Amino acid sequence: MEKITIIELKESILKDNDADADKLRLELKEKNTYFINVMSAPGSGKTSTLTALDKYFKGRIKWGVIEADIDSDVDAVALNNAGIISVQAHTGGMCHLDADMARQGIRQLDGYELDLIVLENIGNLVCPAEFDTGANLKLTILSVPEGDDKPAKYPLMYEVSDVLVINKVDALAAFDFDKSRVESDVRALNPDIKIFYISAKTGEGVEELAAYILDKIREYRG
Repeated sequence: MEKITIIELKESILKDNDADADKLRLELKEKNTYFINVMSAPGSGKTSTLTALDKYFKGRIKWGVIEADIDSDVDAVALNNAGIISVQAHTGGMCHLDADMARQGIRQLDGYELDLIVLENIGNLVCPAEFDTGANLKLTILSVPEGDDKPAKYPLMYEVSDVLVINKVDALAAFDFDKSRVESDVRALNPDIKIFYISAKTGEGVEELAAYILDKIREYRG
């Protein structure tokens, strides 16, 4: 009886993607363009957070957004209507972007000579955490209505993220959301993660988050 060969497809795919992501980071460094991957569950407020940040980016940096969705261009249109440069990326049913998909979106923004590109990844707390997109910073948004149990349920997302933004703090009074539990669970997974509390709706905490991002861009650009 012949010995059966087992091919670890996922391991191979991730390894190839990691190499491509490193290559993309080098390509972006040559352009001096900082790249942020924003991840979250659907409805956490990714687009509204980016719109709120624009107030503090204007006059300081030139930036644009890759809007990733399985279908539709709702968020890209919203950003464009707000005066933010954006392009739409459709994944054709896939629940994440990899490095090459990110590169395709970045190429659509080449003519703008941007200081910052933000990828608004697919709304999903599982797949996007597994694939390195070539970003310099991984930022996850958790909204108060989603509940404080998400780091315990989806640990990889919080392990790989550099920044956690807890959005919709204006709704804290209406939900059973334990900030200390979230911080404890997240820091057990990732002691170095930065945590920001914001409301994209009211603007609370957004200036502090924007200042942090601008500092990271300055460090990157030397």
